[in-house]
Amino acid sequence: MNNKSAFLNGLAAGIPIGLGYFAVSFSLGIVARKAGLNPFQGFTASWFNLASAGEYALFTSIEQVVTYIEVAVITFVVNARYMLMSCALTQKFSSEIPFFHRFLVAFGITDEIFGVSISQKGVWSPFYNYGVMAVAVPLWSLGTSLGIIAGNILPSSVVCALSVALYGMFIAIIIPAAKKNMTIAAAVLISFALSWGFSVLPYIKNLSGGNRTIILTVVISAVLAYLKPVEETEN
Repeated sequence: MNNKSAFLNGLAAGIPIGLGYFAVSFSLGIVARKAGLNPFQGFTASWFNLASAGEYALFTSIEQVVTYIEVAVITFVVNARYMLMSCALTQKFSSEIPFFHRFLVAFGITDEIFGVSISQKGVWSPFYNYGVMAVAVPLWSLGTSLGIIAGNILPSSVVCALSVALYGMFIAIIIPAAKKNMTIAAAVLISFALSWGFSVLPYIKNLSGGNRTIILTVVISAVLAYLKPVEETEN
C-alpha cells in the first residue's frame, strides 16, 4: 500500500473516531471553562494532550490551583499507558522507517487510534496514522473550544447538567470492563472507597487533589499488578 492510499484509509477510519472525540471533548470543554481556560487555551491543551482522562486530570488540577510539578506528574501518570501502546505499535514498523515518523505517530496515540492501527494487516505505514490524526486531533481540540464557548453562553443550570456528561462517559468506560474482570472491578471499588477516605482522613485530606490522585493511582495499580498480574498468552 502506497502512502496516499494509507493516508486515505486513515482518513476514513478517523471520521467516526473524530466524531466521538468531538462529543467527549465538548464535555471536557465545560470542565476547562470551570477551570478558567479560554477557548484558545482549551484548544491548545487538547491539541497537545490527546486523552480524556489525562485532560480531565489536567483541568481539575488547574481548577484546584495545584503546582506545576503536580500537574506534570499527574498528567504523566494518567497518560503513561500510551508509552506502552507506542512500544507495542513499533513492532509493526519497518526497520527503514525513520525516527521522526515514530515520534509523530507516538504523539498521536490514543486508545482508539492504537486500536485501528494495530489491527492493520501487513507492513504498517505511518501515513495511515497521519490520516486518522488529521481528522481526530482537530475535532478533539475544536470540541474543547466549543465546550468552553458554550459554557460561557449557556445558563449555569445547563452548564452543570452538561458537566455531568463526562462522569457518565467514565462510568461507561469502567462498567463493561469491570463486569468482565473482577480485578478491574476490585480496583474501581477500592479507588472509590480510598478517594472518599483520603478526602476525610486527618492530614491526608490537607493534601492537594492532585497529590491524592497521584498517590492513589500509583499505589492501587502497583498493588493489584503485583497481586493479580495479567496472564501472558502465546500468539
